[in-house]
Amino acid sequence: MPDFAAVKRGGDDPVSGLKPGEQVHVVGIGGAGMSAIARVMLQQGYRVSGSDRELNDLTKGLQQEGARIHEGEDASRVGAARLVLASSAIPEQNAELAQARAQRIPVVRRTDFIAGLMRDRDVLAVAGTHGKTTTSAMAAHILQFAGREPGYIIGSVSPDLGNNAAAGRGAAFVVEADEYDHMFLGLRPQVAVLGSAEYDHPDCFPTHAAMLDAYRRFIELLPKDGPLIACMDDPAAAQLAAERRAQGLPVEGFSSRREAGWRARRLHQRHDGRSEFEVLHGGRVAGKVTLRLPGEHNVRNALAALALTGQQNVPFTVAASALAAFRGTGRRLELRGAVDDVLVVDDYAHHPTAIRLTLAAARARWPGHRLWALWQPHTYSRSRALLSGFVTAFGDADELLVTDIYAAREDPLPGLDAATLAAALAHPRARHMPTAADALRVLLREVEGPALVLVLSAGDAPRIGERFLARRRGDAGGDGGV
Repeated sequence: MPDFAAVKRGGDDPVSGLKPGEQVHVVGIGGAGMSAIARVMLQQGYRVSGSDRELNDLTKGLQQEGARIHEGEDASRVGAARLVLASSAIPEQNAELAQARAQRIPVVRRTDFIAGLMRDRDVLAVAGTHGKTTTSAMAAHILQFAGREPGYIIGSVSPDLGNNAAAGRGAAFVVEADEYDHMFLGLRPQVAVLGSAEYDHPDCFPTHAAMLDAYRRFIELLPKDGPLIACMDDPAAAQLAAERRAQGLPVEGFSSRREAGWRARRLHQRHDGRSEFEVLHGGRVAGKVTLRLPGEHNVRNALAALALTGQQNVPFTVAASALAAFRGTGRRLELRGAVDDVLVVDDYAHHPTAIRLTLAAARARWPGHRLWALWQPHTYSRSRALLSGFVTAFGDADELLVTDIYAAREDPLPGLDAATLAAALAHPRARHMPTAADALRVLLREVEGPALVLVLSAGDAPRIGERFLARRRGDAGGDGGV
């Protein structure tokens, strides 16, 4: 039996102990990160089984590709697995993990596992509190557009790439470097992007300083000649870049507001939602870029993707053409439908800064629409730790409905609930919706076109938008499940 803990000591990784055709069982396979890993393993020739408490579109896609996936937890499903991979959200007392240990089957988390999927590849890692998914998808799309056949793991399904992951056959492997549960410390990047380092995940990082220390450790994983590509508009990212530069190690900066190695200027936000800007590289005009996506934050995401793929020698003109065709990613200002001049849009934003930027981008993209924000607070720890930011994050919304807190993996905190949050917000039209059915009734009764219903959620609130669209279309079953 190989030493599956050796990766923690810098030795072999768990994947090196596996052979194509052997079975890996994934507990929590329906999540964005775990489903992506499972998809790569299927394409690399491994047999994949898995479980999750609810099946979804990601698990359905994996089943169509050959994975055996079950709903709920059942010890008998571990079967003859060679290794069990568990999501960070899965507790140690899970029956399938307990059964694996009883059978002496190694159990690992993705931090200890993920580097092996990219062994012998040029790993391009995209980190940061905001923009990881979009930047990763942009970079993978550029490489694919350029004919490089990259591997990739991103946190959402990209319509341009067709999925959230691929093994790829080219030299490059683009990976969204998730800081949650320190996953990104399991990577071995050759190049890294740091888009921002704003405080988040208080359940993992008790302070911002603790989070910055994790980012430092991630940056230290780069080889001495491995560039760090950092956003100079984010104070914490700029600080970490300055520390690396002071060591004489390579750093490239990007910015939409100040001088940097990659700079956007003459930004124009068009009424159709497109962003036009000129790019300077090394002080010289590289060319112009047009994005289908609104918002200055997406301009910065595009600069990071240009810098990252530039490290793979993709010509600027090719990269700019790819970006002009890029359609975004799932649940990032994703238009879900329209009825009678009322649009429903989903966004994953659950941090105050992301909410503020998303609302501003929506306002620019759909001018003249009354903007209804439907916010589902995500986790009790984040709601408490970032409350001061949430208070002022919703200024661009005309109406604000606040659902109950999506607990995810957490237990409620005494004295903290959605009604308290809604009352604390500096928004004159903030209203607490005790149930999803209440939110649906208010939307059906009060929304009149032209209007935009923007669902801000990393949980299950998008279902409310789906029911709303169905009811306005006259689908009699549209309120089922709410």
